[in-house]
Amino acid sequence: MTSTRPTALDPALRAMRRRIRRAPFLRKWVVLGVAIGIVGGIGAIAFYSALEIATWFFLGVLAGYAPPSPAGEGGAPITAAARPWALPLVVGLGGLLSGLIVFRLAPEAEGHGTDAAIAAYHHDPRGIRGRVPIVKLVASAITIGSGGSGGREGPTAQISAGFGSFLGRALDLDARDARIAVAVGMAAGIGAIFRAPLGGAVLGGELMYRDDIESDALVPSFIASIVAFAIFGSVEGFSPIFGAQARFGFSDPAQLAWYVLIGVACGLVGILYVTTFYGLSDRFTRWRIPRWAKPAIAGFLVGCIGIVLPGVLGTGYGYVQASLDRDALLAVPLAVVLVLPFAKILATSLSIGSGGSGGVFGPGMVIGGLLGAGIWRLLEPVAPAVPADPAPFVIVAMMALFGSVAHAPLAVMLMVAEMTGNLSMLAPAMVAVGVAMLVVGSRTIYRSQLATKADSPAHRFRFAMPLLAAVPVGDAARQPRLVLRSDQTVAAARAGLAAAEVPGAPVVSEDGTLVGLVDAEGLVAARSEDLVGGQALVREPILRPDDGLDDALGAMADHGRDWAPVASGRTLTGILSFRDAIAAYRAALNGNVRQVRGLRADGAIIETEVGAGSGLAGRRIADVPWPRKAVVVAIERDDAVLVPRGDIRIAPGDRLSLFADESARAELMDLIARGPGPSGDDIESDDAPLESGVGANGGQS
Repeated sequence: MTSTRPTALDPALRAMRRRIRRAPFLRKWVVLGVAIGIVGGIGAIAFYSALEIATWFFLGVLAGYAPPSPAGEGGAPITAAARPWALPLVVGLGGLLSGLIVFRLAPEAEGHGTDAAIAAYHHDPRGIRGRVPIVKLVASAITIGSGGSGGREGPTAQISAGFGSFLGRALDLDARDARIAVAVGMAAGIGAIFRAPLGGAVLGGELMYRDDIESDALVPSFIASIVAFAIFGSVEGFSPIFGAQARFGFSDPAQLAWYVLIGVACGLVGILYVTTFYGLSDRFTRWRIPRWAKPAIAGFLVGCIGIVLPGVLGTGYGYVQASLDRDALLAVPLAVVLVLPFAKILATSLSIGSGGSGGVFGPGMVIGGLLGAGIWRLLEPVAPAVPADPAPFVIVAMMALFGSVAHAPLAVMLMVAEMTGNLSMLAPAMVAVGVAMLVVGSRTIYRSQLATKADSPAHRFRFAMPLLAAVPVGDAARQPRLVLRSDQTVAAARAGLAAAEVPGAPVVSEDGTLVGLVDAEGLVAARSEDLVGGQALVREPILRPDDGLDDALGAMADHGRDWAPVASGRTLTGILSFRDAIAAYRAALNGNVRQVRGLRADGAIIETEVGAGSGLAGRRIADVPWPRKAVVVAIERDDAVLVPRGDIRIAPGDRLSLFADESARAELMDLIARGPGPSGDDIESDDAPLESGVGANGGQS
């Protein structure tokens, strides 16, 4: 669907729109993926730098505390705060500033940005406002930099997803491509900030659903994620966040029992994480005080926890780094190691659940890593076959806990492997992640996730009525009963709408260019002598003739409209209503049923590719003398599957799928091999199976 706007557009931009929309899938997404990756990489650098500055000022200058950092980011050791009493005030101040910024400028930037990006993907991929990524960047840097417990992935995901949404608007991408742009943006931002391009790319397809994957987004995400990673790494370095942990591996099958135990523990603690986070989030939502004050109060409480357990402050990556080393972990009191994962759950639920800005991805992995360290501390002195170092337990638990609650097992396993430079722990991690997912069930840390594609507004019509995707809008559209000119007066427009008994009409200029559309209710407040062109608004969606009916119906439903104009470029070609779409679908369905009804159960499926020298090439389907007991059911052309309407011309390279009775098989194979003969163009027999139903009607109501 396009969102053509009546504002003056640069001719080069218009030409670019046309080229991108018409380009093959891979070529299109090489260009768009690189563009999104560039913005994702730059956005990750900007946020990382802003977070460093905020951390230096709030925790360093005001509280005298230098949080420990992972090996890939300097490897600063664990130290005590010079002014621990100041921590509640500092974290509370950060929450206050973040709350004021978010709720005054962009309330949709509250909470964890990844969930907001998932919601945009499903419901409104072009609707992320331009200010949201900037507000998210600043507010998250303040929240986390002042000691709030949050992750870095939420802001970076929303920055690049916001750019993907902008591309959807600016380039008039259709509904499918606009959704992919948002998913690719998430992949690029997360892959860059975690220095995990492969895991980030897979995450772009895996994070949308609990039990499904958005395969359309995978290849574009690979392109964008590696570009973003290359840009971010060229400034911040390419080393894994937790350094290379390659010396640890899996070599003792007896240890699998302990990884099953880790999976069970991570599943249970994951449930606690989800329950606590949304339990506190819902309580904060019901709390009747100014929204901007809630993050400040929550920040004060987090600061109080931080006086006793500073590991809850900020990202917590430095404490995971310490947990990977045997000597460093043994130096921490056992009680602290055991309590810290649960304290981190509480701190994250307060910081982000109150409306503060940050991610829940990073804290989830930290909670898992600290839980794995605690399990190792308990088992190492007394249990057999326990690794000599805690790193294997820490790495696997990071994967198991967040991979299960995010329902992104493959992506999280790959990301943690990239963050630790260790691929050898994937085998036991698969056991632990699988067990953890069984324990977690359908619970998820991302409320905007849907179960499968069939539950998504992006795919609901395609799954409910499969033929919709193969019937183009142009076949179902009809000529509008009324078209208004931009130089008509409002009084004339009102009279025209009343006479035609229509609630609205498209508006065109003198040369037929689509200006917009008007509704009768929108003209009530206008002066009678005003021109219609001054009142016309382009309200989404504007449909294209070659869009599928599934995308058209989804777009109309998302925007609350029961009709929409159809335009080729800026030229109005018709309108489509729900009634028109359903009539076309019924015609397509009835045609297929009529054609297949006469076939016997002992028929065969025949697939053939039309060669350049085939006698079928260039002929209309209705002009080919198909055997009486044979039916063309689909035509595969490039990346599209077409309903075999009678007016479609067979092209070289098309792959035909046919049903045929055994009695017609020999005749059909002969026809395919030799072509219809010189008189084929003149044959219009009533027996041709594709001249009725879908073939003849072409989807018209």
